[in-house]
Amino acid sequence: MTHTSEPSAPQETAVYTHGHHESVLRSHSWRTAANSAAYLVPELRPGLDVLDVGCGPGTITADLAALVAPGRVTGVDTAQDVLGKARAVAAERGVDNVEFAVADVHALDFPDDSFDVVHAHQVLQHVGDPVRALSEMRRVCRPGGVVAARDSDYGAFTWYPEPPALKEWQALYHRVARANGGEPDAGRRLFSWARRAGFTEITTTAATWCFATDEERAWWSGLWADRTTDSVYAKLAVEGGHTTPEGLAAVAEAWRAWGRHEDAWFMVPHGEILCRVS
Repeated sequence: MTHTSEPSAPQETAVYTHGHHESVLRSHSWRTAANSAAYLVPELRPGLDVLDVGCGPGTITADLAALVAPGRVTGVDTAQDVLGKARAVAAERGVDNVEFAVADVHALDFPDDSFDVVHAHQVLQHVGDPVRALSEMRRVCRPGGVVAARDSDYGAFTWYPEPPALKEWQALYHRVARANGGEPDAGRRLFSWARRAGFTEITTTAATWCFATDEERAWWSGLWADRTTDSVYAKLAVEGGHTTPEGLAAVAEAWRAWGRHEDAWFMVPHGEILCRVS
């Protein structure tokens, strides 16, 4: 089968809400196949070719490469600058069966049936057309292979204690992300999007991250406090008329105060889909 889709220019209409500020990469670089793609790992074996969509700094990508070697892994992202970090991660780990390139998931520059596994972690919540994105992921996946996606669901985030400022943060994040063309409650929608993309054999699961130790909540609250005031998200929130710099500063302080609480606990739920390609 040949690739017949027309667009060659990127079709993405959404703006990436977080950007690649250090506070964002602090979170992304923590991610591994074990803590972020455990549902996919049983599908992997040596010799498979993998496409990792929205690879960011490449920590998950390098893990996938180690699991499928001597198979090849290709990591793609819309941001050229973050791919430099991904290449550095691969080099530091001595992973040589991986390569990186700029690409848009709405119009992937690969022939049909190019990969055995196509994976996206925390990507579909940020794209302009998640159904089209999944259709493209399906197109480049070989028959018998799998398309895998995992996204968090901001509306289902749960934490304790519950200061009002963090509820305001949650509502603000929803406003900013949707104004940028994304869908922050993507986790609950993955199954529906996959069906609309034409998949018929879909396994859907859910999993969580939980931050509760002193070290975990200090890390989680600190990166969100910094992201709230210093990242692209902060700029978009203010310029979009969703809040003020003073409002962001109050939210950041609420994050820090929450993180200092000895009873603090935070859960991030994710939806997951494994779609078999026929």
